[in-house]
Amino acid sequence: MKDFIRIKGLSKSFGDFVAVDNVDLDIEKGELFSILGGSGCGKTTLLRMLAGFEIPTSGSIEIDGVDITRLAPYDRPVNMMFQSYAIFPHMNVAKNIAYGLRKDGVGKAEIEKRVDQMLELVQLSELKKRKPDQLSGGQRQRVALARALIKRPKVLLLDEPLAALDKKLRERTQFELMTIQDELGITFVVVTHDQEEAMILSTRAAIMDQGRFQQIGTPKEIYEFPTNRFVANFIGTINTFEGVVTVVDEEQIQVYCDEAGETLTALGRQLVEVGQTINIAIRPEKIFVSKERPDNKDDVCIEGIVDDLGYLGNRSLYRVKLASGRIVQVSSQNRRRSITRFLEWGDKVWISWTDRSTVVLLD
Repeated sequence: MKDFIRIKGLSKSFGDFVAVDNVDLDIEKGELFSILGGSGCGKTTLLRMLAGFEIPTSGSIEIDGVDITRLAPYDRPVNMMFQSYAIFPHMNVAKNIAYGLRKDGVGKAEIEKRVDQMLELVQLSELKKRKPDQLSGGQRQRVALARALIKRPKVLLLDEPLAALDKKLRERTQFELMTIQDELGITFVVVTHDQEEAMILSTRAAIMDQGRFQQIGTPKEIYEFPTNRFVANFIGTINTFEGVVTVVDEEQIQVYCDEAGETLTALGRQLVEVGQTINIAIRPEKIFVSKERPDNKDDVCIEGIVDDLGYLGNRSLYRVKLASGRIVQVSSQNRRRSITRFLEWGDKVWISWTDRSTVVLLD
């Protein structure tokens, strides 16, 4: 599929501070693409350059084969939905949604037709005459979305679109947003600091830090195969052990880790050498915890003590202290109903995992 948005060598400096540092990015038509990172990483500056609110220091931006790098915001085939929603308090829902079309001089009949289509799409038809102060947070969010979409932009830019919503409403709205994007086929570019939101929404995502992309891929690729320690630590929770490579063969590498008191293994030939210091990482949900030592001799198996625990309803979290004093986080699904805990503070346990679950991090 042809790249729809092409960003090449894009940089933006504010005095001596480099907010975006020579990034390249290709986004396909119809993608729901997320840019994810912490505060100050450059993600909002990048979005504002796409919108035309900031002019790049260097580099170029193309949309559908047209160079828009120096075009004014109103000349670009994009629209932007702001975090604050910025809907007009003195206008009802229908007039808020119609605002852009009225400003462009579109005929009354066409405006009414398209507003009705948008109201139906965002499920607000029965609320078209209400003012914003009569709407819930989720309803105001949908008004802002409909207003951004009604002009049929080629690209919709969304800046932290769900940040103002409470947890349950945000979870529900994520799926509504995906459904609307799929129905319209418009390319969405979402900026967010919320890892879970990016994982749920995105066809692909870019992890950004200090103005650069650390990794670009599908949510599954980024979570299961992080390219470095920053990505591994930023997305979800992960246990990392530093160690020295002792064996490299066709099927696996072996790494001795002092903190684990064991030799840890990982599948596949890596770009490593015997004697090299690397990191072996394992996600908490990939680790099994039990009171008895597992029978499978091929698994990594380490003894420890439950140092802390937490009950979250669908799962339990355990912090297991190893003989070295190292704490390993374990996430265990609660598959059975019970009023008693499977493990208690101070219990002696075994944690184990397979070599298929480990990740090798070289930097």
